[in-house]
Amino acid sequence: MNEMARTLYAIVDGLRGIASNLNAFARNIYEVERAHQIMELAARLAALADARPENMVREELVGGSWQHFSPVIGVEAFVLNDRQEVLLIQRRDSAQWALPGGIAEIGQTFSQAVLRELYEEAGLRGRVTRLLGILDGSLWQTESVWHLVYLMYQVECRDLSPKVGIEALDAGFFAGDHLPDMHPGHEVRVNKCFELLDQPAYFDPADSFDSDMPTHQRPDEET
Repeated sequence: MNEMARTLYAIVDGLRGIASNLNAFARNIYEVERAHQIMELAARLAALADARPENMVREELVGGSWQHFSPVIGVEAFVLNDRQEVLLIQRRDSAQWALPGGIAEIGQTFSQAVLRELYEEAGLRGRVTRLLGILDGSLWQTESVWHLVYLMYQVECRDLSPKVGIEALDAGFFAGDHLPDMHPGHEVRVNKCFELLDQPAYFDPADSFDSDMPTHQRPDEET
């Protein structure tokens, strides 16, 4: 995915989020129609960045499993063996390597979700020992058409003999300075997790001292 496509998809995801929110809380038919119009514009814009036909892109945007109002939450497991090597799985879709993980599902805590993903992809059971950090995919080289946020958990396993599931081709442990061909964004997240082993949980820093803030819920502060 090139830089232009990433930029277009960031705009598309923002428009789709606005449309989904507007449609969910619409007070009349006119607001529903506006939501659909915004979604149509998002689909047309996405088609400019996608090789697939516009109708296929529209179907994914409107009715796909990625439908959401806010950033998608991903969870990833950071598992080390006695040699301080990290567990990676080889993804079936790209044949590149990645941390075990996936999208959190409704009805599970994030800790439960990361353990489910670890078992599904690597066949390992474990115990979440700590949250290493919260990483915004847009700042950590993630190549995704949606806005993803990752919760990185350190997981302790008794059995360290992975058995791959249907979503993986292989699994194994690798030294931090000898990583294989990694799926986009995973190498920087692996390196960050190693760095955070002896540090407090990380979050992407931000402040609002010198930035413009929305005032629609604070009309007394509008200028």
